[in-house]
Amino acid sequence: MKIVDIRCIPVHSPQRGRNYLFVKIETDEGIHGLGEAGITGKELAIQGVIEHFRSMLIGEDPSRIEFIWQRLYRGGFFKGGQILTAAISAVDIALWDIRGKALGQPVYELLGGLCRDRAVCYPHVRGETLPEFLADADRALGEGYKFVRLHAISEYDNIFNPRNTVPQTTEWATALRERVGPRIEILVDFHTRLDPIDAVRLARALEPAEPYFIEDPVRSENAESYRMVRERTNLPIAGGEELATKWEFRPLIEGDLIDYVRVDLCIVGGLTEAKKIAGWAESHYQYLAPHNPLGPVSTAACLHLDLSSPLFGVQELPWLPGYMPDVFPLQVEYQDGYLLPPTAPGIGVEIDEAAAAEHPFVLSGNPEYRREDGSITNW
Repeated sequence: MKIVDIRCIPVHSPQRGRNYLFVKIETDEGIHGLGEAGITGKELAIQGVIEHFRSMLIGEDPSRIEFIWQRLYRGGFFKGGQILTAAISAVDIALWDIRGKALGQPVYELLGGLCRDRAVCYPHVRGETLPEFLADADRALGEGYKFVRLHAISEYDNIFNPRNTVPQTTEWATALRERVGPRIEILVDFHTRLDPIDAVRLARALEPAEPYFIEDPVRSENAESYRMVRERTNLPIAGGEELATKWEFRPLIEGDLIDYVRVDLCIVGGLTEAKKIAGWAESHYQYLAPHNPLGPVSTAACLHLDLSSPLFGVQELPWLPGYMPDVFPLQVEYQDGYLLPPTAPGIGVEIDEAAAAEHPFVLSGNPEYRREDGSITNW
């Protein structure tokens, strides 16, 4: 079997107000695979990398997944960053999809088989006011979720003041705990918005609410900044959603600075790299909690990793499977708070390219936040 074509399929979702970038690889035996790239707001840059990959991939045997990964990452000499690895991720997931279809097996069977029967998930819960937020939490529980997630709150539109955010986030988390009771897990995403001292202040204030974990408490550029938070709070910490490759995860894992590994399969290098990181994290008793703000292909890829990994905590699932059904007539299944193992060969997702063409790419980016003095801060 040989690769005969690779192309990008950008899709804009009016419902979600965002773009997705999918990749399709075709072979001379009529088997195709789907992948998805991360880094929302940089889709055109990733599409350019895929074009550079094209001549390297056409004619290649798609079963040589590890070889292709190494070639794409190392073959251009220059060290890869997130844009490169997001493109590699899309290719890698598509190759696993092809491999599963060629062998007539779901991808998790190729990764060692089922370690669990289903994967528990968490939604995003939002609201402009506390009553709206609590009502959205009720909606999530009504959909069967066993977890609810809130983020570090900004009380003014696009203005982020940590001194205001700490008490407001604590108030909402406390109200949420009172609303959902002790059996529902709460997650608090700091979203890299806080410097270490404010992250410590918020973490300590959240301890009575007993969150399952706090997520991305500080910026990701300097892994050592996690140490200050680790040493000053008793809460479990999740991190890593912005990182690419095992090498960037090394200080967090080896330093025991996190408890939950927020690997993003569409940034880190696909299933090939994520499986290596999962095994490494296992040796430190760190659980997977994959980052997944993307589309149905990302969700499916995460699910195969979750199902086949010994240490798994929870899977991010902000939107229930079944959205954009015209574009994705086959998606993974959700039931009562869990994603279920696909039975179809490959990753278990198919795309209708004609329907995708009805949702053309719309140039856009992520929101930007400022401090009260006008300086830049993380969204």
